[in-house]
Order: sequence, then C-alpha cells, then structure tokens
Amino acid sequence: MLKAKCNKQLHNFQTHASKYKTMKIGITLGDINGIGPEVLIKALSDERMLKFFTPVIYGSSKMLAYHKNITDHKNFQFSSSGDVRKVVDHRVNVVNCWEETNNITLGKATEEGGKLAQIALDRASEDLKNKHIDAIVTLPINKAAMQMAKFNYPGHTEYFSEKFSGDSIMMLLSGELRVALATNHLPLKDVAAKLNKELIDQKIRTLYQSLVMDFGIEKPMIAVLGLNPHAGDDGAIGTEEDKIIRPAIIEAKKKGILAAGPYPADGFFGSSTFKKFDAILAMYHDQGLIPFKALSFGNGVNYTAGLRIIRTSPDHGTAYDIAGQNLADESSLRQAIFTAIDIFKNKKRYAEDHANPLNKRQRPSDIDGEDEIVSDL
Repeated sequence: MLKAKCNKQLHNFQTHASKYKTMKIGITLGDINGIGPEVLIKALSDERMLKFFTPVIYGSSKMLAYHKNITDHKNFQFSSSGDVRKVVDHRVNVVNCWEETNNITLGKATEEGGKLAQIALDRASEDLKNKHIDAIVTLPINKAAMQMAKFNYPGHTEYFSEKFSGDSIMMLLSGELRVALATNHLPLKDVAAKLNKELIDQKIRTLYQSLVMDFGIEKPMIAVLGLNPHAGDDGAIGTEEDKIIRPAIIEAKKKGILAAGPYPADGFFGSSTFKKFDAILAMYHDQGLIPFKALSFGNGVNYTAGLRIIRTSPDHGTAYDIAGQNLADESSLRQAIFTAIDIFKNKKRYAEDHANPLNKRQRPSDIDGEDEIVSDL
C-alpha cells in the first residue's frame, strides 16, 4: 500500500519533471531520537526523487549512517561536505553541522537531541538567507527537548517568523484543503485574550496574499471560523464573534477579499462546507488541526506562509513511540518536498507576471505551460 502511494505521488510529479530547473532544498535532520531521519532515508532512497531537486541535508553523516542501518535501505548513498557550495546536483548531499559522535537515545527527549536540532536549523537558515538553497524542509523537533536546549521559540513557525521578519501564518495543506491559524502554539486559556480585530485582519490578508502568490488562485475564497461553540450563538456563548471576528471580516471585504463567516467549527467541517472554500482561518491550534488531521493524516504538509522564504514540513511529530522500529511512513515528507517545489515555481511565476503586466503569461520556456502539482498528489 505504501509503495502504491509512493508511485502515485511520483507519477503525478514526474509528468512535469522536465519543466523544472534544479532546485536545492535544504532538509534539517530534526530530532535525532525521532522518526525524522528514518522518513528522510525512505523518501530519498527512491532515486526518482533526485530528478526533481537536489537535497541538501543539514545534520551529520554519522547520524544518517546510524539511522540507515536500522531501516530496510542499507544501500542508501549520500555525499558529505562541510560546505553547501560543494554539493553535487541530483545527489543526496549532507552538510555536516558537527563532527563529534553523539549519543542517540531513540524514543526519548534529550537536551543533546534538542541542541543538535537547533544547530542544524541555524545552519540551514543561514544558508537560506544567503541564497545557497532555494527552500527549506524541516523534519520534526520535540518541544520538550528544544526547551531543554534553551530554544527560545514555541516551534518552527515562530523561529522562521523572527529570522525572516514578516507577518507569517501557519498553514496546513492537503490537496485542496488549506487550514490556517490565527494563533499558533498558545495555551487555550490565552487564546481569547490574544485575539483582536487587527490580528485577524492581518491574518486574513496574509492568507489571501499567500493563496494568490504561492498557489496561483486569482480570487480565493476564505472561510473564517468563530471562537466559541456555535460561533457565539448571537452572544449567548461569547461575544468575540460580534466584537472582533465579524468586524475583521467586514474590513477584509472592503479591501476586496472574499472572506465569509464566522462559521461554527463543528458544523462547518461536519457538513463539508469547507469544500466550498480555498482556505479556512481557524482561531486556535486544535480547532484547525484536529479536523485537518482527521481528514488527511499522513498526507498533510505544514507551510509557513507570508514570509519571503519557503519553509515546509511533514504534518507529523517525532513519533517517539515508533522511533527506530522501521514503521514510519515517509509520504508526508515527500509531499512537503513537492509542495516546496510547487510554491517556489508559483512565486517565480507570480513575480514574472507582475514585473511587466504587458507581458503577462509570456513566460520563459521552463515555466510556460506548467501546471500546479500540489492538488494532484
């Protein structure tokens, strides 16, 4: 079954392979005690993947070799270097971010695991900033391990938002389903106090711009969820909908954005109303991610939208409970890679179309006629 899923993803993408200029995608190794290295090896062991891009793995060749030995992919090959400028196209490359041998404690959060994940993340981010790589895909980190290592961010989204200063938004993608969050990794008790009209207005605008620039949707329709049960039930269960969310939607409409709501979250997903929209803005983490993962777990992608850089990741965590057991499914990582390539091309297309409006749709031969691929996978 997993092999059939892999072949379908690759077949859909392979149709367009000749249209793509070789991209360099940085992939951070993530938590060495989780399933990140395993899904990476499984995804890149299929040599067909290397036709589409050049992977640049940030971590350690020693770590990768260790994890290779506990998978079924003993013949997985890679080149290693300490310099991203020495990578070889269409081969798996490892940029060694540290040289020493480290302790691997599969299935456990450790300070060392957190420190190494941050070292790889910092190195890849610096290379992304200096345009040595075109996009970045992050493998999962564990928040407890990162806190032990004094990582000062709730997660990857907040890290990249500060490093590449911009109005970012966390977006989960799976085919035509796109769920974005008004607040990210925030305790539920703090969500209502965090929300205000300005924040929601900014999130709607950022989401709209991403749909246009990153996904090529000319007039996207955005659904906005309420905060309270039954979207407040006309003030009987809360007033945030009337005082904060609805005014932000009205403001967005004045700017020409097709936004609607606020919708009660349960009925919105339960009745399949979500299928009528290009994206959904949820007010908090679990409101958006529980239905998203129920509908698409294993095939989803996390995208940090709104920044000048491209960062995607699988929609799963470190999965300590199956680490080292060769049970992890690499489909979400493969999808994250393909999504990064699609977004890179869409951004390029948008920039070219708007650089000279008179030449709109007259693109170079490597872009002309190219279709978006994410929705086909």
